[in-house]
Amino acid sequence: MSSKAFNPFVMAQAQFDKAADFLNLDEGTRELLRNPMREYHFNIPVRMDDGKVKVFRGFRVQHNDARGPGKGGIRFHPHETIDTVRALSMWMTWKCAVVDIPLGGSKGGVVCDPHNLSAREQEQICRGWVRQLARNIGPETDVPAPDVMTNAQHMLWMLDEYEAIYGKKMPGLITGKPVGLGGSLGRTEATGFGVIYTVREALKDMGIKPEDTTASVQGFGNVAQYAIRLYNQIGGKVVCASCWDQNDQTSYSFRRKTGVDPDALITITDRFGGIDKSKAAEMGYEILPGEAWLEQEVDILVPAAIENQITGENAGKMKKSVRIIAEGANGPTTPEADKVISERGIFLIPDFLANAGGVTCSYFEQVQSNMNYFWEKDEVLGKLDLKMTSAFQAVSELARKRKLYMRDAAYMISISRVAQACKDRGWV
Repeated sequence: MSSKAFNPFVMAQAQFDKAADFLNLDEGTRELLRNPMREYHFNIPVRMDDGKVKVFRGFRVQHNDARGPGKGGIRFHPHETIDTVRALSMWMTWKCAVVDIPLGGSKGGVVCDPHNLSAREQEQICRGWVRQLARNIGPETDVPAPDVMTNAQHMLWMLDEYEAIYGKKMPGLITGKPVGLGGSLGRTEATGFGVIYTVREALKDMGIKPEDTTASVQGFGNVAQYAIRLYNQIGGKVVCASCWDQNDQTSYSFRRKTGVDPDALITITDRFGGIDKSKAAEMGYEILPGEAWLEQEVDILVPAAIENQITGENAGKMKKSVRIIAEGANGPTTPEADKVISERGIFLIPDFLANAGGVTCSYFEQVQSNMNYFWEKDEVLGKLDLKMTSAFQAVSELARKRKLYMRDAAYMISISRVAQACKDRGWV
């Protein structure tokens, strides 16, 4: 990670500005799209288990809803900032557009650390978040979902509070719900599987067989776990994965030349994706520094943790063997690192394309909840594969045709779709 002060919203705007120049967007459209349409900042007072009242800061940013209701997760993180939420809401707009689903971009967050909160305290934060926003979110307005350190239980508490306020059942309010209570089959796998669907297509374009490749993955949360599983299934081998250790507040990489076994590792992993180092060592894993995942002699790198991980300072540590980077996380690569990646000819699958499987399946869940009719898992994953493959091919074709970096091609497609929707509505 870079030692310099990092502002993800500044990075998101810089990426937008570059694409806007390619597209020759007019000033009005640029001004509309480079800033959120609306933001909500609020306090959530919670009576803690010790009887004291603590106030948590919450956010919801709605970047653009020209193409449909807002869509985006809710993060619980002690270092959450409004600029992080702004950036993520903007990336959600482009993500929904690049896979061509009729949704806009939103994002939410609460400054808190679930590691240090009881279940009751977390429930009160969830219910308080909804009470602050009940007039500004809804099945046809803005649909939240889980994100970093939130899960299906958090979503269900939020849904229950919303339904209590309005006095009727509205399962389409929120996605990422438990399967038995309006959730979609396949949603758990969707983001990680989506990453590997795009990797599979990239390998096809390059004439490389998956079984002839190896990969290194940053992170061992939901996205990384399912990405590793599917990559193994198509014949590849992951030799390194990393995670954050909550106990000593640092990250570690776990390398095993015979391959990472996600099903075995999950048995020694906590609910936040932290792997038990001593037990991993007993399984034959080398315990390495956190950044070692980036320095492996592999064909594919999958950053699937958080933003600002491949930077101008550490991009030079990537081995010459690396041919593909698939961004499972949001904003893991800085513009300075993009220059290095582009100059080296590494094929990059940008975040808002690579990890769009999650929002695509969330859209499927939203549709199913609104219809009160649910699809089988094979149908969900089949629809997901089709959407991700079509989106990848469109971006890849434009990149080849115009000799563009993949990130630039993806931005051009998504921004042009959103700009056209704004124009058609008469906003610009």
